Amino acid sequence: MIRRLRSIGFGGGALGRVVRSGVGRRRVQTVVIAVATMMAVASAVVAGSLVVAANRPFDQAFAQQHGAHLIVQFDPAKVTEAQIEATGELEGVTASAGPYPATTIQPVDSAEGHLPTLNLVGRSAPGADVDDLDLKSGRWAAKPGEIVLNAEFNGPNLGLGSTLRATEAADSPTLTIVGFAVSVSRTADVWTTPAQARALASADTPLTSQVLYRFDAADTDGQITAGRKRIAAAVPSGALLSSRSYLETKRDADQGAAPTIPFLVAFGILGIVMSVIIVSSVTSGAVGSSLRRIGILKAVGFTPREVVRAYVAQALIPAAVGIGLGVVLGNLLAVPLLHDTEQAYGTATLSVAWWVDVVVAGGALLVVGVAALIPALRAGRLRTVEAIAVGRAPRTGRGQWAHRAAGRLPLPRAVTYGLASPFAHPVRTVAMLLAVTFGTVAATFAVGLTASLTAVSAAADPEERAEVTVFAGGGVGPSAGPGGTRRTEGGTPEAAPAADPAAIRAAVEAQAGTASYYAMTKNDASVAGITGAVPASLYQGDTRTGSYEMLSGHWLDGAGQVVVGSGYLKRTGTQIGDSLRVTYEGQTRTLRIVGEAFDTSDGGLQLHANIADFPGTEPRMFLVEVKPGVSPGEYATKLAEAVRPLGGDAMANAASRQDNFVIILQSMAALLTLMLVSVAGMGVLNSVVLDTRERVHDLGVCKALGMTPRQTITLVLASVTAIGILGGLIGVPTGFALHGIVLPLMGHAAGTELPPSILDVYDLWQLALLGLAGITIALLGALLPAGWAARARTATALRTE
Repeated sequence: MIRRLRSIGFGGGALGRVVRSGVGRRRVQTVVIAVATMMAVASAVVAGSLVVAANRPFDQAFAQQHGAHLIVQFDPAKVTEAQIEATGELEGVTASAGPYPATTIQPVDSAEGHLPTLNLVGRSAPGADVDDLDLKSGRWAAKPGEIVLNAEFNGPNLGLGSTLRATEAADSPTLTIVGFAVSVSRTADVWTTPAQARALASADTPLTSQVLYRFDAADTDGQITAGRKRIAAAVPSGALLSSRSYLETKRDADQGAAPTIPFLVAFGILGIVMSVIIVSSVTSGAVGSSLRRIGILKAVGFTPREVVRAYVAQALIPAAVGIGLGVVLGNLLAVPLLHDTEQAYGTATLSVAWWVDVVVAGGALLVVGVAALIPALRAGRLRTVEAIAVGRAPRTGRGQWAHRAAGRLPLPRAVTYGLASPFAHPVRTVAMLLAVTFGTVAATFAVGLTASLTAVSAAADPEERAEVTVFAGGGVGPSAGPGGTRRTEGGTPEAAPAADPAAIRAAVEAQAGTASYYAMTKNDASVAGITGAVPASLYQGDTRTGSYEMLSGHWLDGAGQVVVGSGYLKRTGTQIGDSLRVTYEGQTRTLRIVGEAFDTSDGGLQLHANIADFPGTEPRMFLVEVKPGVSPGEYATKLAEAVRPLGGDAMANAASRQDNFVIILQSMAALLTLMLVSVAGMGVLNSVVLDTRERVHDLGVCKALGMTPRQTITLVLASVTAIGILGGLIGVPTGFALHGIVLPLMGHAAGTELPPSILDVYDLWQLALLGLAGITIALLGALLPAGWAARARTATALRTE
C-alpha cells in the first residue's frame, strides 16, 4: 500500500503520511468502501454485459461463427462430389463448406418420449470455414453411436451421456449424446460422424449432401436468390433439392430474442443506476465524515489544496481496490448469466466485451473522484474552527425537530432516538433510501416476472402440454413431416395412409388410464384476401384441455366459428365478429371470428376451427391426458400395441423446449435480483457504519447512563427502520409498475398481446410480503454495525472522537 501511495505522487512526506494513516486507521470504513464499490462495480459489469448481449445477438454470433448465407441440399445420385466442390469457385462465392452427408431422424428418448423430426448431418469436426460450430459442452462425435445435439435441446431429460434410439423400431441404433453445440445458421439439429450419418439413411429418409455457402453480397433476399440460381445452373438439372437463406433464420432468431431484450435492459438499467448511487454515497459519506480531522490538518499548516488531495486519495485508494476486484467478480458472475442468455437467444458463445470492463472501471473511478471531491472542496473552503466544529457533530439544530417529534411517541427512548437519527444527515439518508427502494423494485419485478414466465409456459401450445399423442396413421415414423405427411425421395409431400379414426378413438377410450382426450388434424388452408397458405388446426370433441388462453372473445364452442391469433388480426385488419372464407382440403366455408388466442406459432397466423365445419375431414391425432399416478410412457407403450394393428401409433411427449427457455429466464431473474439486493444491502451497511462511527461518543454517553447492549442494537436498527418501510412503500408499487411496462413490451416484441393470466400475477399477500423486502434489506445491512456498536466498551466509546 505504501509503494502504491508513493507511486501516485504522495511520497513519504507529511501528505503521504496523512493518507496512509487515514486509510489504515479507519479500517472498517476502508473495508466498507472497498467492498461496497466492489459489489456495485460487479453489478454494473454484469448489467452492462447483458445490455450489450441484447444488442443484435444474431448478427454478433453470425459474424463470430462465419455463418452460412445459404444452406443447400443436393441429391448425391444426380451430382458428383467434384461437381459440388466446383460450385465453391463460382462468381460471388467467397467461402463454402461440405458436402456433408445429411438425413433425418425422429429419435425416442429413454422415457419413450418422441422428439420431433431432427435434421442430422455428418461432420468430422466442429470447425469449418463456414458455420464454425460452437461446442458448448462435451466433445465432438468421434465414432459410430455418438452424436452431438443442438444446445437448445439440452435440459433435464437430455444431458451428456443420455441415449436416444434413432427411431421407434426395437432394433434401431442407440445414439449417445457426447456433446452439445450451437450453429447460428441452424444447419442441423444433430451432428455425428459422416459414416454414422450414411448408416442412418434409409429409403424413407434418403441421404442428401449438405453444402454451406457465403457470398460477397448477401444483404437482401434478391442477392441470395441470385446466388442460388448460379449454383443451380452449375449442377445437373434436379440435383439441387432445396435451399434455405440465412435471412429466414435471422428473422426467426430476432423474433425469438426480441422478448428478452426489455427484460435484460430493465435489469441492466437498475444495476447501473444503483451502482452509481451506492458508489457516490459511499465515497461522499466517507469524506464528509472526516471534516473534523480536516479542520485539525488545516490548523497544523496544511493548505486547502493539500487537504482536498489527501481526502480524495483516501477515498480513491480503497475504491480502486474495490473496482479492480469488482471487475473480476463481475466477469465471473457474468459467465453463467451470459450462458443463459446464449441459450435464450440460441446463439454462439457470448463473453464480456473488453470495453465494458474499461468503461465501468473508468466510470466508477470518475464517480468516486467526483463524489469525494465535492465534500473535500467544501471542507477545504471551511475555516479551521468551523471545520472542527462541524466535524464534531451534525450542524446545530439539524434534525432536532425529528427528535422532539419522535420523543412524543409511546415507544422506548432507544427506539425514538434511532427513528430520529436519519434526519441529521438528509443527503446520506436519501442515498440509503434510494438503495433500499431499488432493491425492493428489483425483488418485486423479479417475483412478478417469474410468475408471468411460469404462466407463459402453462399457456403454451396445448399440444405440447398433452402427455400422450396418438396418431391415426402416417404421423410417427421418421419420414413423417408436418401435418402427418411423408416426403418422397425428391422431397415432395405424399399423403400417408390413415387409419380408421373411429377405431383409434375406441382404442383410446378402452385403454386403462385415459382421463380425457380430444381429436384434431392440421394442414394448410387458403383464406380469401391472404396470399399463400395459412396453417389451420381443426378440433373435435371436448377441447377444453386443448384450448388456448384467450386475449379477447372466447374459444370454440359451436359450428361456424374460428379462433385466430394476434398476428392474423394485425395482418388482415380484421376483428372479432368479422367473417372469413376458408378453403380446407377443397372445401370452402364462411366462418366467423369469435376469439383472439394467445398463439405466437407461425407468427400468430394459425387458424383454429371445428372439424365438423368441413365434412369428410377426419382427425389425424388424439391428444390424451392420463389419470394421476399413470406413467405416460407406459401408457403410450400399451396403447401403441393396441393401435398399431389399426394403422396408428402412440407416443409419450418429450419435455418442451419452451419450458427450458422459461427456466433460463427465471434463473437469470433470480441471479440478477440477488446481486441487486446485495448491492442495496451494502449501501445500507456503509451508511450505518458512518452514522455509528460519528455517534460513537454519544453512544458512549448513553451507555454510561445505563443503555444496555440490547438497547444499543435496537437504537441502530431503529435508525433504518423508517427508511426500510418507506423504501418498501415506494419500491413495491414501482416494481409493480415496471412489471406492467416490461411484460407488454416483451409480448409486443413477440408479436402478440398478453392475456390477463400472464399480466395479473400478483396476489395481495405477495405484495404485502414484498413490502417487507425494504425493511428486510435495511435491517440486514444495519445488523453488522449494530453488533459492533453493542460490543464497544463504554470507556473506549467516550474517548473516541
